[in-house]
Amino acid sequence: MRKILIVVDMQKDFIDGSLGTKEAQSIVNPVIEKMKCYSKSDIYLTRDTHSENYLETAEGKKLPVVHCVKGTEGWKLHPKVESLAEPSHIIDKPTFGSMTLMELLLQEHKQEPLEIDVVGLCTDICVVSNALLLKAAMPEITIRVDAGCCAGVTPKSHEAALITMEMCQIEVL
Repeated sequence: MRKILIVVDMQKDFIDGSLGTKEAQSIVNPVIEKMKCYSKSDIYLTRDTHSENYLETAEGKKLPVVHCVKGTEGWKLHPKVESLAEPSHIIDKPTFGSMTLMELLLQEHKQEPLEIDVVGLCTDICVVSNALLLKAAMPEITIRVDAGCCAGVTPKSHEAALITMEMCQIEVL
């Protein structure tokens, strides 16, 4: 059984930039330590990626905080996180969940059985979106979310997302 680690959106804007929180900052080292337990070839990173017209998008109209604009400092992954994965395993995503990641892992699962662990930011938006996409595509595999390696927009919304994932048969550690 191949064990995959997905590290969601560990980017400057979510850690200590325009949407950063102390909770996000507190998970950086635990995420790095967890990544060290996996081979680079088994780690996938997502990167929230927006364009200059972000505020004109549906998301930007509901969350009017410019963040993760491609090429900016805020868009960059935490350098240590980025160094622990293959460059080819970084997936830019224009929205909360990544269909590209889901399709890629579905194809890999057809080649050999997978277990998937998910960590990162933000629990209540992109982590839950990706975990649920993966569970919908591969309902029989084990998908786990490490609560200690995730942070939400608020502690309350972090907890709500963990409950939602548990209700959808995603294991929460």
